[in-house]
Amino acid sequence: MLSRRNMLAASALGAAMTASARAATFGNPDEPPQGAINAKAPGTLADPGPQNPAIAKEFPSAQFPPATDVGGMPMTWASFNNAPKRIQNGGWARQVTVEDFAISKEISGVNMRLTAGGIRELHWHQAAEWAIMTYGNCRVTVLDAQGRPYVADVKTGDLWYFPAGTPHSLQGLGPDGCEFVICFDDGHANEFNTLLLSDWFAHTPPEVLAKNFGVPADNFAKIPLHNLWIFQGTVPGDLAADRAAISRNAITPPHPFVFSLEGSRPVRQSDAGTIHVADSTNFNVSQTVAAALVTVKPGGVREMHWHPNADEWQYYIKGKARMTVFNTGPNALTMDFAAGDIGYVRRNYGHYVENVGDTDLQFIGVFRAPRYEEISLSNWLTHTPPKLVAQHLNVDEASIAKWPDNSPGVMPKIA
Repeated sequence: MLSRRNMLAASALGAAMTASARAATFGNPDEPPQGAINAKAPGTLADPGPQNPAIAKEFPSAQFPPATDVGGMPMTWASFNNAPKRIQNGGWARQVTVEDFAISKEISGVNMRLTAGGIRELHWHQAAEWAIMTYGNCRVTVLDAQGRPYVADVKTGDLWYFPAGTPHSLQGLGPDGCEFVICFDDGHANEFNTLLLSDWFAHTPPEVLAKNFGVPADNFAKIPLHNLWIFQGTVPGDLAADRAAISRNAITPPHPFVFSLEGSRPVRQSDAGTIHVADSTNFNVSQTVAAALVTVKPGGVREMHWHPNADEWQYYIKGKARMTVFNTGPNALTMDFAAGDIGYVRRNYGHYVENVGDTDLQFIGVFRAPRYEEISLSNWLTHTPPKLVAQHLNVDEASIAKWPDNSPGVMPKIA
């Protein structure tokens, strides 16, 4: 029986042979032509050397790129699926920083799991922390720069944001804890190198602790001598009780540190999909990070567009996607994405994301910017004089009149 790889190669070779006379035409613009159209000799598409079929089958666009791909762009794909986990009693975490993903200079990402009662110990960061809950329930605590405390419970689809230097904690709730993805607004930020409460206590002289807290030094005789980072605790009780406990001589911050993204009104909605946005205009505390949650129905496409104010860091929540990124050169690179993968698009690079699976595709785009901004290709062209566009593309003006002129965000499959 033919293997899937050999069938793909045979199909590509057949396409190349039938298209061999059409180099530098619609669908094959480059000279010399790119991709399988070059495969005229029988063995050109064969791959007889060592290979890992399990990995190769996940990346058909890398194995056999579209003929429209050209040049050599930096890799736009990474994944939490192959990132090593740091496991503790109470949970685990794994991360992808610029050290692992060279293009990702503006954002680093962390995937974390906490058990019911599992605690990510009290700490703070040099960078701002933005996060989306992907599973379960979590309780967060935070103290803002004016000394105002805040505690809240978050569920799947909710966000939180903590400005740089803001102390906070995270704890999994029942029945099965939680999992979430964190983004820091610095590609070099490292989850395994944070400012931890236990570390500071252990590295402060006991007599200084006594003076600072106004109690005898022996009160601190049993403090941990090594940091806790993630550890198993007891499941938190009633949220109202925690809120009452923290409110002593304090007032509530003016803006919440959490936001229900999935519960917000979508900025784009159609039968093809939805786009929900959270930025400083509706999630006021989030001054350095904006985000868009995108859902695309099977066969649909996140329309061709670009972002003028920030790079886009993507996390794929479910489904299967194919994304092509375009830059000057010309350069164009197509890669495949699945749940747990990370994509990256530099600011002003044109791109689309296509649902190539048979279920809904959902991903989150995260931007180091106070506001979400995008430029829709179809919106630009339909608000440019049609005669001018027609002369650029050799397209009939009657056809241009049918293009969407409302920045649809997600377009359906063509029947």
